[in-house]
Amino acid sequence: MAWSVTRYDVIKKLLTDDRVSRDPRQHWPAWYNGEIPPDWPLVSWVAVTSAFTSYGSERARLRNLIAKAFTARRTAAMRPRIEEIVAGLLAGLEAAPAGEPVDLRADYAYRLPTEVICELFGVPGHLRAETMRVIDAALDTSATPEEAQANVEGMYAAMRAIADYRSEHPGDDMTSGLLAARDDESGSRLSQEELISTLILMIGAGAETAVNLIAKATHALLTHPEQRLLLESGKATWDDVIEETLRAEGPISHMPMRFAVEDIDLGEGVLIRKGDPILVAFAAAGRDPGLHGDSAGTFDLTREDKEHLAFGHGVHYCLGAPLARLEAAVALPALFERFPGMRLAVPPQELVPQVSFIANGHQELPVLLR
Repeated sequence: MAWSVTRYDVIKKLLTDDRVSRDPRQHWPAWYNGEIPPDWPLVSWVAVTSAFTSYGSERARLRNLIAKAFTARRTAAMRPRIEEIVAGLLAGLEAAPAGEPVDLRADYAYRLPTEVICELFGVPGHLRAETMRVIDAALDTSATPEEAQANVEGMYAAMRAIADYRSEHPGDDMTSGLLAARDDESGSRLSQEELISTLILMIGAGAETAVNLIAKATHALLTHPEQRLLLESGKATWDDVIEETLRAEGPISHMPMRFAVEDIDLGEGVLIRKGDPILVAFAAAGRDPGLHGDSAGTFDLTREDKEHLAFGHGVHYCLGAPLARLEAAVALPALFERFPGMRLAVPPQELVPQVSFIANGHQELPVLLR
């Protein structure tokens, strides 16, 4: 049993509350008492030891080490490469037979962020297919216990292979940077376990967030022609598209999990007990009528206030947010400029959601480009 938190104000409050932790090793009795089996479907999201699953000074130390590799300079420097990848992907789409549907998620929205994240972290070509396979498997929250355990083993093996390769072949990439980074105060480095855990979450979350942002924004424009007209007439911008998509269709629904360090009284008769797990519904926050009124569920590029928590809030705010926005800012206008007549190849109601309560996307996005 876990508390599901969906209201914007409560989520924001909990994300900045020192009584909320992401460290199961200290603050989840069911975990440190051995009650959670190794084949639990979400084990790969909780068992890792990284800045995302640490608390207090340990979280600060680990995040500082990650931030040294994930710099604004490195992100900004990726723009020419992102533009190059986009151009290649668009050329590939252009070669598709006329009148034949293409899966825009698989052939465009997925390929750009995964290529970028693999280059950023120095994943060599011979390891990329397996890396993305295990990342995709971890997002499937319908996995059987046997599948879940196999997925965890595959995940750790894939990340160890990347770390081992970069230890022997260092380069100008984030994995090499993480291997070399030292904490300014303690002089410590990431342990092997911390490094592997960091790669799992940075490569996994870093790719999936941008995949669903690009795919969901495309879907929103194709299913809201009046909003697309606003964009084409200059009454809305691509920044509006990105932020409204993040608000209305947050690419990550939940990022397991958080735990109460002590009793937390939220009022209105709601008391989260010490040790209780908490599941924050990030995608729900932007659709909260308490924040955006009766139109909270409407995709509207002219909305003045597009406040959302798609990238989190507080000490665990996503370090990769600028990269996801940059990828979308390059990919979306290029796509619609190249294929102005693009439309869905199936009725919207036939699109199938991902089998996941972590990721918020569709399994496929079939479109007719012309």
